[in-house]
Amino acid sequence: MSEAQYDVVVIGGGPGGYPAAIRARQLGLSVALVEREHLGGICLNWGCIPTKALLRTSEVHHLIERADEFGLSVGDVSFDVEKIVKRSRQVAKRLSTGVKGLLKKNQVDVLDGTGRLAGPGRVAVEAADGTTTELSAGSVILATGARARALPGLEPDGELVWSYKEAMVPTALPGRLLVVGSGAIGIEFASFYNDLGSDVTVVEALPRILPVEDEEISGFAHKQFEKQGITIHTSATVSQLDKSSGEVQATITPEDGDPIVATFDRVILAVGIVGNVEGLGLEGTGVEVDRTHVVTNEWTETGEPNVYAIGDVAGPPWLAHKATHEGVLCAERIAGVSGLHPMKTERIPGCTYCRPQIASVGLSEAKAIEAGREVRVGRFPFRGNGKAIALGEMEGLVKTVFDAKTGELLGAHLVGAEVTELIQGFVVAMNLETTEAELMHTVFPHPTLSEMMHESTLAAYDRAIHI
Repeated sequence: MSEAQYDVVVIGGGPGGYPAAIRARQLGLSVALVEREHLGGICLNWGCIPTKALLRTSEVHHLIERADEFGLSVGDVSFDVEKIVKRSRQVAKRLSTGVKGLLKKNQVDVLDGTGRLAGPGRVAVEAADGTTTELSAGSVILATGARARALPGLEPDGELVWSYKEAMVPTALPGRLLVVGSGAIGIEFASFYNDLGSDVTVVEALPRILPVEDEEISGFAHKQFEKQGITIHTSATVSQLDKSSGEVQATITPEDGDPIVATFDRVILAVGIVGNVEGLGLEGTGVEVDRTHVVTNEWTETGEPNVYAIGDVAGPPWLAHKATHEGVLCAERIAGVSGLHPMKTERIPGCTYCRPQIASVGLSEAKAIEAGREVRVGRFPFRGNGKAIALGEMEGLVKTVFDAKTGELLGAHLVGAEVTELIQGFVVAMNLETTEAELMHTVFPHPTLSEMMHESTLAAYDRAIHI
C-alpha cells in the first residue's frame, strides 16, 4: 500500500471529470484524476466526437451524389469502410492525446486504474495488475459516466447485434440494418448508414421518434427520414431476435396490429443508458442511488459530506456539455468561489447530428402550455431563406416559443442544415433572459441561416417579412 494526499480526487476522466480537475487546479487545489480506460471518456473516444467524424463522411457522400444540382460532374462514387473508420478513430485519438496534454500542462496527477470510495476522505485505486494505491482526499468527485442500456433478450453480442461501439467500427456496410431506439444515438446511426446505402429500419416504442423534441420538429424529421428511404415503426417494440448464420430475424410488434417479421444483417441497440454506479464503494455512505444514477442537489453535492457527482452518472440530461459545466461548477463550489449560480438544466441545448440536423433549448410548445403558460409561437421555413436556397438546403424549420404576457423566450426548436450551430444564439439569448423585443431589434447578418432566427421571432408577433 502507498498513500498520497490531495485536496480533490476525481474518479473518471470524461467530459465532466477532466474539466473539473483542470478547474480545481486553476483554483490552486491539488488534484488527482483516476481513469481506468480512456481520457476523454465515452464522448471523446466512443461517442460525440468519432460519430461526428463518421457523419461528416456520410454528409460529404450525400453532397457528392447531388453534384449535378450544383453544376458539377463526377464519376461513380465509392467508399472504403476501413478508411472511414480509420479517420474516425484518428480524430478520437488526437483529441484524447490533447486531453492528456491539458492535464499535464495543468499539473493534474493522472492515475490509471479503477477508483472507489474507501471510507471518509479516502479513495482506493486499483491498477490493472491488481496493486492498490490509497489516496487521502479533501473532496471526491464521482464522474464515472454511463454505459449503453441492454434489454432482456436483446443483448448485444458484438457480431450481429451491435452496441454503439460496434456500430462505429464496422468492417463492412450492412445491407439491411435495424436500429432499435430513435433518440439521438439511434437516429444518428440510422442517418449515417442510410446515407451510405444501407436499407435502414427504425423501431421506437413511443408514439413518435426523437421523443424529447418538440412534437412539430419530431414530425418534420420523421417525414424527411421517410423521404430518404428509412422505414420507421413507432409505438412498436422488438419482441424477439432470432440469430442465424450472418443475419438476424426480428419480430417487430406494433402496439396495435399484427407482428412483423423481417430479416436484417445487423441490429443496433440504442435504447438509452445507465449510470456507472457499481463498484464505487457507495455502500454504507450517504450517497443515494436512484435506479441507475447518483442523486445530487443543485450544487452537485451528494448525501455524503465532501462527495460530489457530475455528468451522466448524476442523471439527465445526458449530454457532454452538461457534464463539463457541472465539472467546472463543482470545482468552484469546492474551492469556495463566491457568486456561483446553480445550473439551469432547461437552458441546456440538445443537438442531434443526423440529416437534417435537429437542435433545441428550453420548453417545447406542448410543455410550455402544460406549465400553464399562454404562448406565442413563431415559425420560419428554410424555403424562405436566401442562404438556405443558395446552399441547396431548403428543408427545415425554425420554431420559437414565447410567453404571450411577458415576451420571455421559453424555447427554440430547429430542424435543418447547420441548426446545431445556430442553436447557441438562442441559448445565449435565454441565459440573458431575452424577450422578443431584444431579438426583434437585433440585426442579423445577410445572407445567413441565422436570419431565420429573427424571422421566427417576428412571425410569433405577426411581423415576419419574408413569409
